[in-house]
Amino acid sequence: MSDILNKILEVKADEVAAARKYRSLASLRSDVEADTDAQRKPRGFEASLRKHIAAGKAGVIAEVKKASPSKGVLRADFRPANIAESYARHGAACLSVLTDVQFFQGSVDYLKQARAACDIPVLRKDFLVDIYQVYEARAMGADAILLIVAALDHGLMAEMEACALELGMDVLVEVHDGDELTAALKLRTPLMGINNRNLRTFETSLQTTIGLLPRIPDDRLVVTESGIMVPDDVKLMRDANVHAFLVGEAFMRQPEPGVELQRLFG
Repeated sequence: MSDILNKILEVKADEVAAARKYRSLASLRSDVEADTDAQRKPRGFEASLRKHIAAGKAGVIAEVKKASPSKGVLRADFRPANIAESYARHGAACLSVLTDVQFFQGSVDYLKQARAACDIPVLRKDFLVDIYQVYEARAMGADAILLIVAALDHGLMAEMEACALELGMDVLVEVHDGDELTAALKLRTPLMGINNRNLRTFETSLQTTIGLLPRIPDDRLVVTESGIMVPDDVKLMRDANVHAFLVGEAFMRQPEPGVELQRLFG
């Protein structure tokens, strides 16, 4: 585990502890379970990806991301609603919105704004370390959550997955290597994210996805993450029968993110 990931996880533990003091898990859970607002009902993250792929398209999870620890600010003129609308108009299957404040300059409000601006499902992109954050995700309107194997032991990861599924959300589990893949395959979710970015060096290699493919059962939907920058990267993956993508940086640096999505994925 990288030093930056360790630091992030320490901060997340502190954030959850502070949140629990401000509002109890019982109170948060009660409000989430009592929510009957039809507009906030989970939209079906996996279903949207599969619908696009079944139509012969790429299932693109387009990221709404202002900054990262390794690259700094990616987009100074950052308007989540406009970005989300652009993505939806140009063929995105889903959105991924960063809610981490300290390291990615994200916000819960960014997720709410993005989701309100379109009708496609939204993933809460953050470092989840406690079941409290799963309920937080549903409370803010997320349709799916991300679970990072490198950040969680299996018992907690399975508990968080069960909670998310019970609340109607989908789960994208993220791995970086073979050992993490073995752990991820013990979960119920079919959404198998492979992050091509090395957590220790922050370098990316699409061969990370290619190398793990033989070990993934056919009933899992592989989502390749990071390092998709040019049409040849997309072709490499689609030729390998990978049709779901999570892309952020390539879009965020362009004047019109949705236009770049359409250009990259044809």
